[in-house]
Amino acid sequence: MQEPNFLEKQFKLSQNKTTVRTEILAGITTFMTMAYILVVNPLTLSEADMDFEAVFTATALSSIVGILIMAFAANLPFALAPGMGLNAFFAYYVVQTLGYPWQMALTAVLFEGIIFIILTFLNIREAIINSIPMSLKKSVSVGIGLFIALIGLTNAEVIIPGSGVLVALGDIRSGEPLLALIGLAVTGVLLAKKVKGALFLGILITTAVGFPMGITKIPEAVISPPPSLAPTFAQFDFSNVFSLDMLIVIFTFLFVDLFDTVGTLVGVATKADMLEEGGKVPKAKQALLADAVATTVGAVLGTSTVTTYVESASGVAEGGRTGLTSLTTGFFFIIALLFSPIFIMIPSSATAPALVLVGLFMLSPIKDIPFDDFTESIPAFLAMIMMPLTYSISEGIVFGILSYVVIKLLSGKAKEISLLMYLVAILFLIKIYIG
Repeated sequence: MQEPNFLEKQFKLSQNKTTVRTEILAGITTFMTMAYILVVNPLTLSEADMDFEAVFTATALSSIVGILIMAFAANLPFALAPGMGLNAFFAYYVVQTLGYPWQMALTAVLFEGIIFIILTFLNIREAIINSIPMSLKKSVSVGIGLFIALIGLTNAEVIIPGSGVLVALGDIRSGEPLLALIGLAVTGVLLAKKVKGALFLGILITTAVGFPMGITKIPEAVISPPPSLAPTFAQFDFSNVFSLDMLIVIFTFLFVDLFDTVGTLVGVATKADMLEEGGKVPKAKQALLADAVATTVGAVLGTSTVTTYVESASGVAEGGRTGLTSLTTGFFFIIALLFSPIFIMIPSSATAPALVLVGLFMLSPIKDIPFDDFTESIPAFLAMIMMPLTYSISEGIVFGILSYVVIKLLSGKAKEISLLMYLVAILFLIKIYIG
């Protein structure tokens, strides 16, 4: 009885109308849907000539740091890890296109993390979140839902890059696309029958079905010691700190991470009905501090920017409402350091159905958007549709906020625009101008 009492006191489970079992199940589900980052992030950064095994360890450890802060300081069910898109910018633009060594890119990430810590203590990031109009907050949740569904379908190759069109249908008759569709049917039936933990069970069943199909592979080992961090630990290059390229790189990291995190916090909190009066995210400052500290630590360990993960929505969909959900996710990141072959075994097509169905769950706030007021509904629509189309939460927010300011201004409703919204819009225009 002592452990539940401690958990109740620490995470306020009763106050949040949840239970230990629900929170643990939600945390496991979140981990399962985002465990791919343990493989994908090292693969991406290895394109920048970084050591795969060292980045694997850095990915897990930086995620654990961010998640622990989120769990105990913010008591929110959100998980963190090195961000997709940000790692691609690191590897393919900073290193491969600009030609800088990966050590310089890590230095930019270090500065980004330090700047974010300062901005968080000054409450600037929290103020930006609170300045976003409610209609846009609702649309961010919907847009993230569409984005998550697209990620799931793309990861399983149900959707592939098209020839002459944006996307096309993959070969759904065999392989991973077929397994993903089987998993979608299985998980859908579990949900329809109101089976507790349907998403998590769907992942396990789909993984098992993948064995006879030759998609899920039996691991060669079960336990493997964590690889050494030595090849990437504190490998910084300060020789280009004052160059224009370095400033642009730092600004881009700052911009994308800020609004990816803002979008995820607002969208998932909206879906979980956790927003406080005035549409504020509870303990936003502590939540933002989690990714700022984790980014700084991650740079020292040897990985790209850490951000709040949109896949946290899968845990919220399972009923996760407190930091016990994120703590459970963090525990499995620790386990993954020792049992990496087991977690790497789960194919992306097994987690894809959960992501697609979470996308469905995220759509419900659309009913609260005032579609009759076009100064509200047009920006909301642009925000939600541009997230999947540009494959970026931050770009969706850019279109939403810019169109909100412009349409309100030209419609004679300038008084409805806060000063901070004007400043954010100007920041967006600068970002678009410098690319």
